[in-house]
Amino acid sequence: MRRSEINAALRAARALCDAYRFALPDWAEWSLADHQANPAQSRFLAGRQIGWDCTDFGSGDFARRGLTLLCLRNGVQGDATERPYAEKLLFVGEDQETPFHAHKVKLEDIIVRGGGNLMVEFTREGSFAADTMARVDGAEVAAFDGPIRLTAGASITIPRGLQHRFWGERGYGPVFVAEVSQCNDDRGDNFFLEPLGRFSTVEEDEAPLYPLWNEVSV
Repeated sequence: MRRSEINAALRAARALCDAYRFALPDWAEWSLADHQANPAQSRFLAGRQIGWDCTDFGSGDFARRGLTLLCLRNGVQGDATERPYAEKLLFVGEDQETPFHAHKVKLEDIIVRGGGNLMVEFTREGSFAADTMARVDGAEVAAFDGPIRLTAGASITIPRGLQHRFWGERGYGPVFVAEVSQCNDDRGDNFFLEPLGRFSTVEEDEAPLYPLWNEVSV
């Protein structure tokens, strides 16, 4: 991805937060210089994968296949002294797909906080889950009966091991999404159906608006 694409995606994400009056912590607007000026806090955040994230999954077409995220809190998987939970914001465009993937450790709720409709689809291919029932606001839903539409305020619980993808339904605008889950590890707990890259190679065509969490090293 070009840095200019990432910057534009982060500006759009900030605008969506502002539209829904979702206040962000101060560090969400830190520059690289701010991270360098606050090394202890910066190391704490980056060590827990907390911060901005923007990827095209190696597609080269962010608008079609990509995702912008902000991890607000997280622990370290496998460390009993750490927080066992995570919270993320996800910013999903119309027809912008996050491709099929599953998690071995993380159990998650995906919640539509505002904006358009989120479409969630499951597939048996590549799934390794014992549980094949999702839950929409607590009600059981057969995972493989076709895409599930989540409107504003609705949520879905995604069992571990179920291959799932999601996108914003065309014609309804971008979707402001939250994720509440067990501890998250984007380096080791994403199992894609296709051979995809979780993190994009960045072409530096302008200065970063905000560094991504995996770019922070102080």
